[in-house]
Amino acid sequence: MGFAERNGRLRAGPIADTTKARLEAHIVDNVEAGSTVSTDEYSGYSKLHETGYVHGMVDHRSKEYVNGIHHTNTLEGHWSLFKRAVRGTHVSISSKHMWKYVAEFSYRRNYRQSHRAMFGRLVSSFSLPRLAET
Repeated sequence: MGFAERNGRLRAGPIADTTKARLEAHIVDNVEAGSTVSTDEYSGYSKLHETGYVHGMVDHRSKEYVNGIHHTNTLEGHWSLFKRAVRGTHVSISSKHMWKYVAEFSYRRNYRQSHRAMFGRLVSSFSLPRLAET
């Protein structure tokens, strides 16, 4: 699942399932109430307007990819590039470590305009505590 701000940062990560409850919980935890949320036609998003969001959708089944200000092109492009990178570099990745790959790819996307900032942040992170294996 992923969240992209217009002209802003992207946050993404794997989720266990795509039930309505799980999707709504992730949106509530990651998107400010009152925000405009654009999704595809998946029924798991159908009650977002009841949870304090302005919800608009595009209906890909009807070959609709933009509906006014609503589209999912940013996230779809991100996932497409991620999948190509995995197939081209790693061939496959385990679900146990998927979040690490997604986090790295999201980090690179968010800093793509400033390689100097990306490198500086990477170097400064060497002093942070290491990730624990689960």
